Formats: sequence, structure tokens, C-alpha cells
Amino acid sequence: MKVVLSDSVLDSLAEAPPAIRKALFKQIAFLERDLHHPSLRAKKYDESKDRRQGRVNKDWRFLLQNHR
Repeated sequence: MKVVLSDSVLDSLAEAPPAIRKALFKQIAFLERDLHHPSLRAKKYDESKDRRQGRVNKDWRFLLQNHR
């Protein structure tokens, strides 16, 4: 899977604490290998737009959208 970060994600990352940035990139590495990796806790978020939600840590989440 190829991961592309949106401009809004990049803007948020610029303001995020270093630990969050590190955790997000760790989760992206898992995502690139396996969408169903247990650490991601990925689940459907909005089926009509083919979006899923994944977990960075207890407080931070990210959205995934499949681009065809």
C-alpha cells in the first residue's frame, strides 16, 4: 500500500509533539505492510467515502481513504 499524506496532515504534524510524529510514522510503516495490523486498530469510519480510522495512540487518530 502506498501512503500519501494530505496537506492538512502535514500541517498538523508540524504542530504535533515529537512523540506523536514518531508514533504516526511507526503506524504508517505498519499500514504499508498490513492494513489489519493489530496496532492500527483500523476500523470503518465512513463507508460511503471508503474511509477508515486508525490509531496513533490513545488520544490521536488518523483517517485513511482509498484513492482509486
